[in-house]
Amino acid sequence: MSLWVRDVEFTPRRRRTGARRRGPNILQRRKAAEIEAFDRDGLARLGVLTEQAFLASGAALYAGEGAKRDGSVVFANTDPGMMAFFCVWLRRFFDIDESRLTMRVYLHEGLDLDAAEAFWSQVTGVPRWQFRKGYRAAADPSMRRTKHEFGCAYVRYGSTKTHRAIMGLIRALLSSQFDPSGVAQSAAQWPVKPTVLGSSPSPGAPRG
Repeated sequence: MSLWVRDVEFTPRRRRTGARRRGPNILQRRKAAEIEAFDRDGLARLGVLTEQAFLASGAALYAGEGAKRDGSVVFANTDPGMMAFFCVWLRRFFDIDESRLTMRVYLHEGLDLDAAEAFWSQVTGVPRWQFRKGYRAAADPSMRRTKHEFGCAYVRYGSTKTHRAIMGLIRALLSSQFDPSGVAQSAAQWPVKPTVLGSSPSPGAPRG
């Protein structure tokens, strides 16, 4: 389980009862074993994130999942690990007024909106009273049947200055140079531990 969501309580939904399922076949076992091996390899290659690596990784995450329109920082995802990572990153590297953080949950009809909001509040650290009215998505039989139990969460921070600072980091990241000798040396020194140095969620001034 990701360290970003290890303290979040999770109660899995009860599976439907029916015909007895068979155990995983050989291809499924091979797939699971390969994924587990790559997870271990990923931890070994990344090790402990330095302050600069954490800054760059958050910028890369926002480049892929965040809103690019000028005016507000908006990040949306169904993955609690990514949401927690981003919120810790945002609070770490920018001066955040917590009262200006808002959340909204997009959830399919028939799922528990109250439980979903409570879940995302715990993941992000944004209190329930700062949640906007949730959006209910009507079921569409022509679309995929899989539904996320807690929906898709949107965290918003209305600050043009902060958004422009993040976009500046993204542009710097995309134009940065790669130093293979430095990376190789750092990789050899980093211990195999999936934690981040100095990643406390306390607000702080932008670092550069």
